[in-house]
Amino acid sequence: MSSSFRLAAAAAALLVLAGCASSNRRAPVEDRAKPAPVTGASSASGQSPAKVLPGAENAGKPGYYSVKPGDTLIRIALDAGQNWRDIAAWNGLDNPNRIEVDQVLRVAPPVGETTASGVSTKPVTSPKIESRGLDNKTPAGKGAPATTASTVGGASSGAASGAASGAAAAQPSVTPPAAPAAEAKDVDEPNWGWPASGPVIGGFEEGKHKGLTFSGKAGDPVQASADGRVVYAGSGLRGYGNLVILKHSGDFLTAYAHNQTLLVKEDQVVRKGQKIAEMGSTDSDRVQLHFEIRKGGKPVDPAKQLPSR
Repeated sequence: MSSSFRLAAAAAALLVLAGCASSNRRAPVEDRAKPAPVTGASSASGQSPAKVLPGAENAGKPGYYSVKPGDTLIRIALDAGQNWRDIAAWNGLDNPNRIEVDQVLRVAPPVGETTASGVSTKPVTSPKIESRGLDNKTPAGKGAPATTASTVGGASSGAASGAASGAAAAQPSVTPPAAPAAEAKDVDEPNWGWPASGPVIGGFEEGKHKGLTFSGKAGDPVQASADGRVVYAGSGLRGYGNLVILKHSGDFLTAYAHNQTLLVKEDQVVRKGQKIAEMGSTDSDRVQLHFEIRKGGKPVDPAKQLPSR
């Protein structure tokens, strides 16, 4: 009996062992590391969506400017021929020192708006900050006069050829080409005056030197070249030192750089010949006045605008 019981127990044990050996299952493991929730366009690439900068929809439009590395609002305003305060207001800039690369700024006023300088605006037809018009401008005596000369030359050549062929008709009279005329002034261009009494030691050079350089002594008077309003007085524009910028009629600006002392404040009205600063050497290696005239933000040669001394 006892041996039968032992045999039965042994058989049962063998059956249990066989069942365990045939089962290869593991205990279930719960993966508690749940993936982060997927939101928006970042799910496909795994990257954050690109930041859309203010004014991006206006990129490339007339009257707008895309900020480039190194730009400041003062420089953008100077190049656009505007008051930096106006540009800040048009673009809702609470802090004019915070602008971002590729941000698009309005640099021409909305139609019909009066700027801080008291100028009523007209519709914008082309970007004021583009340099094509002035950069491609041909010096007086080389542009339109050349075209006139070629036309007259053609008529003269034709007349000579007719005479040589024995034509009976009288030879047409040929008007000699006119002498190159002085560059015509805009109707609303200011009546300019010299900003300093010292000699000119540096002239205007397209794309390289944007104005005239006057020599003098520290403290020599710097005078407003025409009636206008101060749109900037400070030292926030690298390379210009203590700088005064005046806004005049006819979309003109003048700039007076490297001063020792500034004698005017922003938004102040000044008159032609008024002392606005004292000559100095700020941001320069010598005492000098760097003087610019800009039309629509683009530098023009002051020597062609100023009267004879």
